[in-house]
Amino acid sequence: MAPAAPAKTTPFLEYEEIVIGSDLSAVLFAFNNKLPIFYTQLARPFRFDYCPPCIDLSSLHIDSPPHTLLTHTDNINVGAAKELIWERLLFLISLSGRAPLSTFCDNIRHNGETLVCSNEYSKIAEIKFAKAYYFGDQNCSGIVKEKTVANPLYTCYDWIAFNRGGKHEIDLIETPDDFVSKIWFYPTDRIDGNSAVKDACLVSTLTEEQLLSFDYSQTMARFKMIAEMEERGMKGLFNGYSPTGRPKYYKFRTTIISRERRQKLAGAQPSIPAVEIPTIQEADLLKDLPAACVGYHRLLENL
Repeated sequence: MAPAAPAKTTPFLEYEEIVIGSDLSAVLFAFNNKLPIFYTQLARPFRFDYCPPCIDLSSLHIDSPPHTLLTHTDNINVGAAKELIWERLLFLISLSGRAPLSTFCDNIRHNGETLVCSNEYSKIAEIKFAKAYYFGDQNCSGIVKEKTVANPLYTCYDWIAFNRGGKHEIDLIETPDDFVSKIWFYPTDRIDGNSAVKDACLVSTLTEEQLLSFDYSQTMARFKMIAEMEERGMKGLFNGYSPTGRPKYYKFRTTIISRERRQKLAGAQPSIPAVEIPTIQEADLLKDLPAACVGYHRLLENL
């Protein structure tokens, strides 16, 4: 008779302090304080979120000199993309073994004594901690009480492809409205290499009711983008001259790529004494990076 297979045991991890969350603030806090980090989904910074140009990131070996975003009014000076900082820090944390579950965890639940981490199939770890710093995670339960609001707000990203009229120098259009408040233009990802064609990302702040309304749909967002462009004198491809000698231009031709939405959290309160919600600002965390990078120079110089 064959011997019985050994029973599977769930890894039991014990830490003095941990970080829960995966946005830039959580990753910065974990890196600066050399703490393990746990999350159920990656909260990647928005592609067009930039640091102030005065932030020095040489300690991370990020060579991203300040550059200028072209607008129709005052041009804007920005520093490195926050997405780049987030990726590098999470990479260093993982190499140091302080992201033990990586992206394998789909759910985190506090059972009164430990954090139970699981994926779609089974429990993958139990974590005992003395203190947890919570930065937000949609699939984490039992450690904070989320504030509920009658009509939650969402940040909405509409990605638009230009099939005609996508060659121009403008990087950003800002409007005073919540619906399509910003229009980001970027070199298209649909064409390999450094293309002169630009696509767009439209940023809006919408309520749940507005998300269900056609007046705030991707189609209407696309129409508003074109109206804002034409209002500022932007034109499509040149199409010769009219009989009276006036220049003619093709209309913009666009296609909807996708819509993303992220709920704006109304705030949370710890439901157990061992949890703390840090109030430290992202700018202060960035200032502490040089000291936290000591010991990583040999690794960083190869990146």
